Amino acid sequence: MMQHDRRPPRSRGAPLLLALLGLTLPACSELLSETTAAGAGLGSAAISDAVGASATVTTGIGLGVQAGVRAGLHYAQRRAHAAAQANVAAAAGPLPVGGVAPWSIEHSVPIEPDERGEVTVVRLVEAGAIRCKEIVFSVDATTRPEEQPRRAFYTAFVCQDGAAWRWASAEPATERWGSLQ
Repeated sequence: MMQHDRRPPRSRGAPLLLALLGLTLPACSELLSETTAAGAGLGSAAISDAVGASATVTTGIGLGVQAGVRAGLHYAQRRAHAAAQANVAAAAGPLPVGGVAPWSIEHSVPIEPDERGEVTVVRLVEAGAIRCKEIVFSVDATTRPEEQPRRAFYTAFVCQDGAAWRWASAEPATERWGSLQ
């Protein structure tokens, strides 16, 4: 006699839907991080449960995939922050002390919101072959297109590396990027 599985069907699309929803909200990076990791963990746990793995194996697979996805997301966020820092440094490099220039970043993957602002050089720091500039830069952020941008200010150092100017601050703005520099 054939036995029928009477368990209700599981929705395998829910974790994917949550992950996709998270990608549409790049301004909410904490939500994106948690949604992506939770969706990956739930999805892998559901798949391993469907193939008949024990509860311990299912939990282990779910936690392992969740940790891997979270690490991948943090890597992508660090790359997005590095791209923004590179654009600020490039805008500040040719400026004299007191000069002001616009900067902007358009991310190819919407993991972070596109940003723009202004940068000014407040001081030149030179010692031997090292040439750096202390800068103040603004970030104009909006959550909706019809909203007036909120302007926030940050300080950093950029240094000359051959013809290029590079971000040189180890802790540019913990409030801005947290530990994901």
